[in-house]
Amino acid sequence: MFGFKIGVVVVVLAALLAVAILVVVVAAIRAGARPSTSLGWRSPGLPPPISADLQNRVRALLAEGRKARAVQLVREETGISPREGKSVVDAIAAGRPLPGDPSPADLASRARELKASGHTQQAVMLVRDETGMGQKEAEAFINAL
Repeated sequence: MFGFKIGVVVVVLAALLAVAILVVVVAAIRAGARPSTSLGWRSPGLPPPISADLQNRVRALLAEGRKARAVQLVREETGISPREGKSVVDAIAAGRPLPGDPSPADLASRARELKASGHTQQAVMLVRDETGMGQKEAEAFINAL
């Protein structure tokens, strides 16, 4: 008999939790649940991530002579301003690094600082993460610094 009461309590608690989750979801949907103009992933001074797929689609639009559509596409997918969108598209068109992307020199400087402070393994991991190098290649890169 006691086990039956515990089972009922568990079922009631699970039902209450499900109702609470449902209420939150419905409230979010009714409130619009859309990102504001300042997107949550954006930090001041940091550029938005521009995927390789987006870069390829921008290149295709540029090849068709549709620069304005390319800027619009970048803005739609990242939420950036018209000025930022134009600078991203201009960088892609010119084959330059995207605004805010760390350059290889920046990577070397950061890796050199880690190595100098005695954090050689972290420097190797940094190089591997940002370049896709294997362990031996990254170690050779760090040793050459």
